[in-house]
Amino acid sequence: MPSVVDICNEAMDLLGAATITSLEENSKEARLCNRRFDTVRDAVLRSHPWNCAITRASLAQDSDTPAFGFAYQFTLPTDPFCLRVLSFFTANVDAEISPYDSQVMFKIEGRKILSDEATCRIVYLARVTDTEQFDSLLSNAIAYRLASETAYAITGSNSVAQSMYALYEQKLRDAKSMDALEGKPDRIISEEFTNIRL
Repeated sequence: MPSVVDICNEAMDLLGAATITSLEENSKEARLCNRRFDTVRDAVLRSHPWNCAITRASLAQDSDTPAFGFAYQFTLPTDPFCLRVLSFFTANVDAEISPYDSQVMFKIEGRKILSDEATCRIVYLARVTDTEQFDSLLSNAIAYRLASETAYAITGSNSVAQSMYALYEQKLRDAKSMDALEGKPDRIISEEFTNIRL
């Protein structure tokens, strides 16, 4: 699997720029990659429930409680760092129907999760810093996003930046489609609102 430098060099290749040997080297390309890579990686990881980034955690109640509206609050995980909460899980879920519980009311405010549930078990997207965990399509999508975000600084062309972003969106769709094929799909249980619409 590609390293951070490999992904950065793929982005630079797309722009016809010089490749790098390290993020710390003294070159324009390395400085741009060093400044933008982490933000780009996190943005792409947040965009889809990637299998490589899905993590589960049980959170302890904070000693403080919300001023109003909810009974409890919990601090979001930092190891690994929570980029996005996918679901709030409870023991009442039928695992044959869905691995997640969409019936629990919760709210994210800052780095806190608020709920009336006394226990908090979440499924979330983690910040994955080890690029060895990425499949080739995800790495490719990150490279195209990085190319789109550094394009103007390197080429001075808005049209190149726009075309790179359009290519990124296509690569992202391809990566999402393949990622979604892994594992058993969730069963959808119809509800009264759904039945009315159908």
